[in-house]
Amino acid sequence: MSGKVFYEVPQGAYDTLRVALEQAGLPTSDLDEPGRLFFGLSDDRGIIGYVGLEGDGPDRLLRSLVIFPSRRRLGHGRELVERLEGCVAGVVERLHLLTTTAAPFFRANGYADADRATAPAPIAASREFTALCPASAAYLVKAL
Repeated sequence: MSGKVFYEVPQGAYDTLRVALEQAGLPTSDLDEPGRLFFGLSDDRGIIGYVGLEGDGPDRLLRSLVIFPSRRRLGHGRELVERLEGCVAGVVERLHLLTTTAAPFFRANGYADADRATAPAPIAASREFTALCPASAAYLVKAL
């Protein structure tokens, strides 16, 4: 097997990303809005999964982490998160996220529970916080 490739998904080429997110029950209605970047991980067998980044400034939202079902439980999710963190290190100070299903995964990868009331204004104003994720979603933060 050849090496893995981490790449930015070109805006407008989100068809496979959208289907993967929909199948995983993750939000897709705001994918084409400004301020979002999505990255993929693939190898010689094809696409492994995706992860997204939203916002600008020192606090950004990690979103839309999805691994294709046949590729799960092999460390690819951790790799996608680590590669995203590496891309933004030195520019982003903290990554924030909301999740209804993956809090244990993110905690195991250095993210800590936080009170939603403490979210920085740009994060708290995001559609993820205001409309797309339920109030019951875990809010986690990681300093980079």
